Amino acid sequence: MRTKISTTALSAFLLFLPAPVVVAAQDEPGMKQVLERLERLERENRALADELRKLRSEIAGFQAKPPAETQEAQGHSQPGLSELEEKMDIQERRVAEQAQTKVEASQRFPIRVTGMALFNAFLNSKQSGTTVENPPLASLARGPAFGGATLRQTVVGITYQGPEALWGGKVRGSAFFDFAGGTTQSLGNLLRLRTATIEIDWKNRGITAGQEKPLFSPREPNSLAQVLLSPLTGSGNLWLWQPQVRFEQRFQMGDSTTFRAQTALAQTNEQSASVPAPFASSLERARPAFQGRFELSHRFDGDRRFEFAPSFHTSATHVAATTVPSRLVSFDFFANPWKRLEATGFFFSGRNIALFGTGGIRQGFTFLAPGRVIPVQSKGGWSQLTFRAHSRLSFNVFGGIHDDRNRDLTATGIARNQTGAANLFFRIAPNVLVVFETAQTRTTYLGVGNRLNNHYDLALAYLF
Repeated sequence: MRTKISTTALSAFLLFLPAPVVVAAQDEPGMKQVLERLERLERENRALADELRKLRSEIAGFQAKPPAETQEAQGHSQPGLSELEEKMDIQERRVAEQAQTKVEASQRFPIRVTGMALFNAFLNSKQSGTTVENPPLASLARGPAFGGATLRQTVVGITYQGPEALWGGKVRGSAFFDFAGGTTQSLGNLLRLRTATIEIDWKNRGITAGQEKPLFSPREPNSLAQVLLSPLTGSGNLWLWQPQVRFEQRFQMGDSTTFRAQTALAQTNEQSASVPAPFASSLERARPAFQGRFELSHRFDGDRRFEFAPSFHTSATHVAATTVPSRLVSFDFFANPWKRLEATGFFFSGRNIALFGTGGIRQGFTFLAPGRVIPVQSKGGWSQLTFRAHSRLSFNVFGGIHDDRNRDLTATGIARNQTGAANLFFRIAPNVLVVFETAQTRTTYLGVGNRLNNHYDLALAYLF
């Protein structure tokens, strides 16, 4: 059964999701904790080894004494000896367990394997138009409903912490992969690099080089239904991973308030740009881009904080001997006024922004005539409400929209793409999640009207 939602209702849903407040980017997990944990394990190993040596010395002393002397000194030698041997066995097992948790690279710095094994069972309605697990657009043509199951969204990664760098800087980084490099066939799931970073972090500044989301769009909705592409791809989430170098300067404004100024030099990717065949070879597939983000955050206590960050992007597309500017301004936010309730979002306005992985919406610019190319004006964003009912149970409601200006498009263009979704996360074990999600995508085609695609997904994730 297909649920019908009007454009007015869905737009109202998006508008009533939380408005931005004075907030900034969420805390990223600190790699410092990984190093501290490994150092703690090393200390425990040394302490356990010392204790084992003492126990062995005591046992050797018991065995060296004559039975009568030992009994006179202790009253009962054999129970004492058995107790020491039992303690030694326990300590040896603990040392072995500690050793299993340690992973060491060839350069003698600690690394950690992390990620999740993810199984998805899914069903799309008759406007999916493709065999993709979770299509970002509703298809113009109607076809059969499509469902299936996959493990392709499994993510494997490593995080590492290096030695101290120049002037006291700490080196850390990560690399994450999934299995979207091949086809949907069972034997075609090839490893694909998602993100990778090398960071040098000092007390008040840091430098990062690698492949990551655009600097101006660091957040994402909570979803395990759409992992190969970021959630709400094509519906307000601009996410395409890009090679980039970032610089960050932090300013502490009191005990609870922090300001971060970030800039990035990134490489754009226009491989999926829609270009008429006669001009396809003239498109420069990669160009430099400059981005900035300025984050203000305030923490009230251990459970409540507000964050807010305005951002910008600027670059240019070269095609058909023409320069098409790409410009964007945006802001993102996070707020949890109550420890069980969180609001997150991102909104943007710009032109020629298809280079940020907007799914099937490849409308960055339009050819009006030979030598005349105009950028497409776009606006949109997404927002999410999260309710943490219990340590094992949480609910998320989120939605997004990508809206291109109609007069900048050709007759077959996509005027608007919207998605609304809801899911629940349930922990059946500390590292095992069951997630059910339902979503509807509404795509508006110029001269044709709306097409709807419903998506249902049941996910089982094992975090490691």
